[in-house]
Formats: sequence, C-alpha cells, structure tokens
Amino acid sequence: MANYALAYDVGTTGIKTCLIEIDKDIKILASASEGYQLFVFEDGGAEQDPNEWWEAMRVTTKKVFAKTDIKPEQVDGISFCSQAQGLVLVDKEGNPVHRAFSYMDQRAVDEMKEGISYGIQIAGGNIFKLIPALLITGAAPVSVKDPVWKYNWVKKHEPENYAKVYKWLDVKEYLICRLTGEFVMTYDSAFGTMLYDYKHKRFSKKICNLFGVNPDHMPRLIASTEAAGEVTQKAADELGICKGIKVFGGGMDANLIGVGAGSTELGDTHIYSGTSGWVGTIIDRSVVDVSTMIAATVAAQPGRFNYFAELETSGKCFEWVKDHIALDEVGIYIKKQKVTDDIESKYLNLYNYMANIVDEIPAGSGGVIFTPWLHGNRCPFEDPNARGMFFNISLETGKRDLIRAVLEGICYHKRWMLEASERKVKVSDAIRFVGGGALDDFTCQVLSDITGHVIETVASPQNIGAVGAAACVGVGIGAIPSFEEIKKFIPAKKTFKPNLELKEKVYDKGFKVFKELYKQNKKNFALLNQKD
Repeated sequence: MANYALAYDVGTTGIKTCLIEIDKDIKILASASEGYQLFVFEDGGAEQDPNEWWEAMRVTTKKVFAKTDIKPEQVDGISFCSQAQGLVLVDKEGNPVHRAFSYMDQRAVDEMKEGISYGIQIAGGNIFKLIPALLITGAAPVSVKDPVWKYNWVKKHEPENYAKVYKWLDVKEYLICRLTGEFVMTYDSAFGTMLYDYKHKRFSKKICNLFGVNPDHMPRLIASTEAAGEVTQKAADELGICKGIKVFGGGMDANLIGVGAGSTELGDTHIYSGTSGWVGTIIDRSVVDVSTMIAATVAAQPGRFNYFAELETSGKCFEWVKDHIALDEVGIYIKKQKVTDDIESKYLNLYNYMANIVDEIPAGSGGVIFTPWLHGNRCPFEDPNARGMFFNISLETGKRDLIRAVLEGICYHKRWMLEASERKVKVSDAIRFVGGGALDDFTCQVLSDITGHVIETVASPQNIGAVGAAACVGVGIGAIPSFEEIKKFIPAKKTFKPNLELKEKVYDKGFKVFKELYKQNKKNFALLNQKD
C-alpha cells in the first residue's frame, strides 16, 4: 500500500511543493512553484517576509492537489527541504519580531568584530573563543553571514524587538511552527547555528554565553525523521489540507539533496550542480581540512556527517554563457522570455542548448581552459578575489569551443574537489549526480570522463530536495526501514562509464593546467579585485 508525503523545497527565491508517493520507489506525482521576494539593502542586509513563504505554501499546496486524484486526507506526513542558516526570531505566539534574516545578510560586521575579532587570533578569530567553539561544535562563527551575528545585531540595534524574542528558529522551523504551533529545530539546522554540541546532541550553554546568546532562546531539538507535531485546524484551513497530519523535521537543502540522490550509505558520494555546486560524502565522524577549506557538517541521518566541498558558481556559469556570449555564429537563438524559478525549465533550457551545439566539438575544447570562479571560490581554496577566465584562445577558437570549455571547466573543478576530499576521506567509485546539470546526458558523460568515476543519475534530479524531504517522512512513518535503505527506493536511472583513454590523453593534461591557473594568477586576482 502506497504512502503519500507533502514535501516543501524552500529556496531563496521561491518554493517548490511536491506531492510524492512512497511505494516500491519514491515518485513525484505533482509539483508547483511560487516565488517570493528577497529584500536586499545597501548596508548588506538581506531579508525575507515569512508571510510570503506561507502564502507561497498556500498557493502551491492547492495547485498540487488540483493536479492529481490524491486527496489531502490521504497524506501521511509533511516535511521540508530548506535554505539554511536563516534567522527567524519569534515571540511566544510564533510571530516574527523582525523579518527573517537570509543567510546572505552581511550587515553585522561590527557585531562580529566585537564578538570574535579582538585579542590573540587564529584564522581571524579570538583564540579563546575559536578553540572552544571548534572543540564543542565542530565549527566556528568566523563569517559575517553566520546567524549568531544577526542575532546580536537585533540585540544591539532593535532592543525593543529583542525583548520580545521567545525562540530562535531557522526557515523551515518557522514553517513547522506555523503548521503545528511547536518550537523545534532539527539537529542539522542546529549545527548551522554554530551553538550546537554535536557530541551530546544539545545546544551548548557555554558557547551560547561565549557569543552573547540567551540559551533559553534555543528551541527543542528533534531528528529529521521525528514528528515535530501535527497540523493545527487553523493551518489546515489556510492550506486546504487536513488537521492532524504529522509534520516531520526534514533538513537543510545540502543534506537532503544527498538523501534525495540516494546517497545515504556510509562512504556514498554525490555531486550537485545547480546555481552553485558541491561534492558531498557520507562519513561517520567530524572532519575538517583547513588546507582545502572542506569540513563535515551534521547529516540528516543519525550519527553521520556530510563532508562537503563547495563551488560558488556551477550552473550559474551557463547562465553567464547564455547572457554574455553571442549565439548567432552557431545559428541557435535563446528566446527572450521570462524564466520562472522552476529550476527544471531553467536548466533543461540551458543544458539542452549547450549539448546541442557543443557535442561535435572535440574533447579539450581546442586547448581552451575555463575557470568557473565567477564569484570567487570556496574549495579547495578560499579566495573571494578569484575570477573566471578563458585561457589559451587562438585564432581558430570559436564560440562553441568557449561554451564547451565552460562545461569542462566546471567538471575540472568538481574533479579537484573530489581529489581534495580524498585527502581525508574515501569517495565512492560510483557517484550520484543531481541538480539541473544532471538533466543532460552529455554533461553527465563529460563529468564521468574528466573525473574517471562512474556517474549515476536518478529520476527528477532537479527536484531531489523534495524527494529527500519525502524520504524523511518515509523513514518517520516506517514505510522506509532506515536511512541506509533509502537508496533502494531511489534507484539509478542512467549510468555513465568513463572513457579512460580520453581522460588520460586529453583531460588529465587539461586538469593539470586548470589547477596551475589559480596558483599562477592568485596575486593578479588580488591586484585586480581586492577591495581597498
């Protein structure tokens, strides 16, 4: 007998709501998307209105049920895959005391300086705060984007609002609260606060006090597969669903995308390519490699961590190709039309276009190398000044060569992150590839050839966050025995094996040059791009 889950994938610019069947496999029956605003201010602020998230949930929930014969009373559970490291401070009634702070918010510069930047330092942080933070939480708030500084910004600049604060919630936690009236936070979201003692599964009073946070403001902790509560009558009336449906914790997007990929067993590796990109491997311990800026985060599954290496701009590079490289030479035009936040339409358009015009260009792009650091880079080197470049252009270079070079450059960087990850952990031989990039077979094959790994894709790779949220429901209600069993419900649909001769003759040489381009140009990037 099939079970049904309502899964909400809550992004920065919009929400995708999916009605999902859990039977012998996990299948999306219907989906709907709705956008909302991101308010960006000159002082570095970035906020969202939680009421707009809720309205987007209301609209899309009604749309998905209109598309199928499944009724709201058949839904067994609700869960979320969500943007992470937001900050929603709420009062006792669950009402925000200030609009939600996006993870992008960077206005708390002074608060960070006051909180961690003075005294004896290591890596820009006060040694007497940094070391305890790393030992207890496995992380430290050394970025102005970290939510603890946003919390302190409210305390300093809006004392009247701070006085109303009852609990600190993240994005999905606010929506869970609005559905159930419960104030909770999942363990993986708690890790993102950098106040979480992962060894004892609780918020650390010591770390809270160290960074000026009232420990009483931290909510009750639950697992991703644990029910936070049930849908209230008020929420049911507003969304058009039934009172009493169980609402599960879910997880942050980076974790649940791996779950939705079926990459849940110890040692499993997945690669994600959307606007940004990453390489993630499931491990059983906390690991940090400062030299490559790769670290483990608390995973959705109990006792596991995700060892993550991140690339700031992955699929975003193809948007740049579309917007900034003339297309008339190849006789193909992208229609000027509004592109919605529906990632499926967006990436099918971009990747299919790319495959159609460059599949006849020989591997290696005529010797042209592209670096995909259009907005700086994170791993295996962190440098906000790094930028993209086309290297080795000749008179014979055409636009098709340049576009293929963009694809190969993104894949070169994924290989670099894989090899950097292997300094500390073993990545799997077969890798699950998800996100918009996995929609195109040509891209998958190039990734396989460049990395030398078998690449596997799954159904609906662009909706994989919602699938991960549904898997949390499946484990929570017992329809899926455990996290380790999730892979059986998410089988590989296509497999791409590497052409090792092509890798050795063409791509290994290109990869060597690719890595040298950063080393040789680091000072030049700083000279041109470093802010005074």
